[in-house]
Amino acid sequence: MHDLKFIRDDPTAFDAGLKRRGLPPLAASILAVDQERRRLQQALEEMQARRNSLSKDIGRLKAKGDEAAAASAVAEVARIKETMPAAEEAERRKGGEIDALLATIPNLPAPDVPDGADETANRELRRHGETPRLNKPLQHFELGEALGLMDFTMAAKLSGARFVVLKGALARLERALAAFMLDLHVGQFGYTEVAPPFLVRDQILYGTGQLPKFAEDLFRVSGDYWLIPTAEVPLTNMAADSILEAAALPQRLTAYTPCFRSEAGAAGKDTRGMIRQHQFSKVELVSIARPEQSEAEHERMTECAETVLKRLGLPFRTIVLCTGDMGFAARKTYDIEVWLPGQNRYREISSCSNCGEFQARRMKARFREAGAKGTRFVHTLNGSGLAVGRTLIAILENYQQPGGSIALPEVLHPYMGGLAAIEMP
Repeated sequence: MHDLKFIRDDPTAFDAGLKRRGLPPLAASILAVDQERRRLQQALEEMQARRNSLSKDIGRLKAKGDEAAAASAVAEVARIKETMPAAEEAERRKGGEIDALLATIPNLPAPDVPDGADETANRELRRHGETPRLNKPLQHFELGEALGLMDFTMAAKLSGARFVVLKGALARLERALAAFMLDLHVGQFGYTEVAPPFLVRDQILYGTGQLPKFAEDLFRVSGDYWLIPTAEVPLTNMAADSILEAAALPQRLTAYTPCFRSEAGAAGKDTRGMIRQHQFSKVELVSIARPEQSEAEHERMTECAETVLKRLGLPFRTIVLCTGDMGFAARKTYDIEVWLPGQNRYREISSCSNCGEFQARRMKARFREAGAKGTRFVHTLNGSGLAVGRTLIAILENYQQPGGSIALPEVLHPYMGGLAAIEMP
């Protein structure tokens, strides 16, 4: 959510930020509605002041014996009381119009975010690791099916397209990866592990920016419950409607959850395999920080996610997204892309975003400095640490052996009961 005062004070800067996002100027239309609402608010205040003044006069006029003037004041108070509900409703409608406008406008990009219309303008920052030299590498689904441990036919029978059934060592590998990631983030990086609900209400998705604009990307169940598209949603909203103490910030939270996405805009994309599914698992990282901390926290979070790939021995690159490729709530985003030999390309495995105060305004998440009377909005950050299914894919493709077996990174051996490789049957 945007600060209406900022739009009033500097509409040119607001429109300039939208232009960088590829959007038309909107400040004038927002301010026109805002001006009408303020006019209605002023009219209401004048009516209330007049009613209060008349109410005081009635007793005084009666005490003086001026019954005619008192009766006239009583009649005017009655007329004001009759008029006020309609005026209050008009003011509420205008307020609702402003909220509806602001709710669908994305966050403004940070000054150092590169401009661009799409992913072709993203800028690579660094690479890590050597890409393996493999003779005719197979894709993950070819490897998984050959092992007899990845079953898309059974998944389609159970649930339809964009699902998978993992069995045996691959099912254990998914669990092992999640445990390894959580142990690293909690034990080394100081995150607090959380086991959140997988169903949330409308207001919670509004708080992080998925609603109202992206409802088609979500799965709705009965009532006002929705399946979470990422643990970012419940973790970030743990700060909603709260005033936190500055000394307690930053708060760092992590969770391993399933994620559910309708992939409404993904027709024809990644139809084979596990890259883009309706249900997948992810270890999420969330930080709630003071504004002065958020840039450093963003760099730290990205490094935490990169460390997972380094420990697993997977080659990757880190890029900063341009203005046209960032998510709705993001102010600045780093994507980490892992190398997939079967596709001969890098693919996203983590997206780490600094949302500034954008989500905090929607959630009413604030903090207070020690001894201060006023409050300020927190900054929220989120990132994948990592997408577990895509990490499994990367291990299959990067660690594939000539005979079709899969070597396992050494750090995973204890999590796999000492298993060093997944062998062909």
